[in-house]
Amino acid sequence: MTVRPEAPGEPAGERPAPTGPAHPARRSLLRGGLALGAAGGAVLTGALWGGEGSADADPAVDWPGAAWAPASTANYTASDRPSAYPVELVVIHVTQETFADTVRLFQDPAHAATAHYVVRSADGAIDQCVREHDIAWHAGNWDYNTRSVGIEHEGWVDDPSYFTTALYRSSARLTAALCDRYGIPKDRDHIIGHHEVPGADHTDPGPAWDWTGYVRLVNGG
Repeated sequence: MTVRPEAPGEPAGERPAPTGPAHPARRSLLRGGLALGAAGGAVLTGALWGGEGSADADPAVDWPGAAWAPASTANYTASDRPSAYPVELVVIHVTQETFADTVRLFQDPAHAATAHYVVRSADGAIDQCVREHDIAWHAGNWDYNTRSVGIEHEGWVDDPSYFTTALYRSSARLTAALCDRYGIPKDRDHIIGHHEVPGADHTDPGPAWDWTGYVRLVNGG
């Protein structure tokens, strides 16, 4: 779950998120900052792409084959990472919303939260919503936001059926590429859950998330 991180000098706030079609949304929102997303694997054509963003190859995206679904500029902080801040962590989230609703929320300037990437359950399609050089507001902790890339995964923490093989494999390829690009160790000290962010009041990705299998995939297993 993406939250509005508490930035320096800003009071924490909270508001409910919209309700998903079959599950209650559990997103509590705090203040913070966010920027772009991508789609995994080979470059996708318009005929094949089913994501919310554009299927056309975009030189602005950071992950080859990404669908560009830009978040509102009101929902992240423009930056120049890794020059301004080192990128040292990947933070794993679960949306508590559908894929499409998550992308739409990130495009709503009143939402005040976003993640860099969103991964779809059914087929592993990835939308990039914030550029990696910008600071996405996803972790609820300003320091962690500045030093991390946030990846949202479609689903609910109490419904493991959303954590499909396609979702795990696509996300792991993305995380492996991020680790290679920024020199991030491919281990659980540097690939963390939202619940492990200091001060976070979220439980995602939850006990159903297969950390052992995921880290193995990130390492090419």
